[in-house]
Amino acid sequence: MKFSFLLVLIACFSIGSAFAADEAPDCSNNEEFMKMNYTRDQGEICIKEWQSKVNELKAKLDAATAATQKSEAELTRITNAVADCNKDLYRLIGATDADVNAFKERLGRLEANIREMKALSDDILADRQDKVKMLEDEWNQLKQIKISILPEFYNRVVQAGRDIKGLYRQKKTKEYIVQTWAKERDCLWTISGKQEIYADPFQWPKIWQANTDQIRNPDIIHPGQRLLIPPAGEKTSEEMKAERSYWRKKRAAMNANQDQAAMTPAETPAATATAPKSGK
Repeated sequence: MKFSFLLVLIACFSIGSAFAADEAPDCSNNEEFMKMNYTRDQGEICIKEWQSKVNELKAKLDAATAATQKSEAELTRITNAVADCNKDLYRLIGATDADVNAFKERLGRLEANIREMKALSDDILADRQDKVKMLEDEWNQLKQIKISILPEFYNRVVQAGRDIKGLYRQKKTKEYIVQTWAKERDCLWTISGKQEIYADPFQWPKIWQANTDQIRNPDIIHPGQRLLIPPAGEKTSEEMKAERSYWRKKRAAMNANQDQAAMTPAETPAATATAPKSGK
């Protein structure tokens, strides 16, 4: 349609140029003259219609511009009103812009950590319950801050709490009955190394920490004990902490035994107390 309108416009321009030329049209031929008059009239009509459309579009543009300016003014008014409202809210809870920005960043980091944990499988998540607890502790701290009740944060804080509760998983455990040392050479190290358990003897602290109600000293277990076997995976922070404590005590005991063995019989407290006194 635009192309046809352009052709008509070009025709109108050509007709106008012909009339403006020095040579006057031949009016002796009545049919040709009428034809030219008809074409000229059509050209004038086209120009008038085009001008009318231009004027109509210009009016619409002016109206749209006025509406845009009005909307921008209203948006500015609302933005300023919201800013004033926020300032009043900040004053009520005793917070500054810096406090609000710091809270926003802290909440954003918590939400990012929650999204990362939600992407894990249930088995991996079950082994990272200590990290879930850390997220819950952070959430509890955030919700105690008055800034959390501000409209821009309230729903986000509530949702974060719901998401964290959804991250808790019960560890899937199985049971192992301790056999005799003579038959199976059972100790936490060898049990952990069994293919049906972890196939990794270094995972023994997991068994120990899952059975502290039965095992006081991880070097001593008894035939017939029913031990819970947690799912395989990385050691938790509590398991690693217990393992380090075990090795520290082990080294201290070994050093004490070496020092005891290095003392001469006359120097030991027992030897000194029972040694006969010379000259009697």
